[in-house]
Amino acid sequence: MKSKATWALVVLNALLLGNLAFRGLTPVAHAQAGARPSDYLMITGEVVGGNSALVYIVDTRNGLLNARAVDPNTKQLVDVMQQPIDLNRDMGRR
Repeated sequence: MKSKATWALVVLNALLLGNLAFRGLTPVAHAQAGARPSDYLMITGEVVGGNSALVYIVDTRNGLLNARAVDPNTKQLVDVMQQPIDLNRDMGRR
């Protein structure tokens, strides 16, 4: 009885070792990563004659400029522009 159990474990271990070697030697297909978020450049500034600070946000991948101001009452960022500025169009690119 012990002899059969021992041989069964030896065969099982050999199968598991073969499976491990097979998986380790075969190339693995990796899916390409999805589109990553655009690269952003954020620049702080102040409004001349005003009492709030601005954060200029440049989307370097899409060529867009947006600005947000710090609301002194709520201490939160609020949009300054309705639509981002297309820097590629304004710079004569495209």
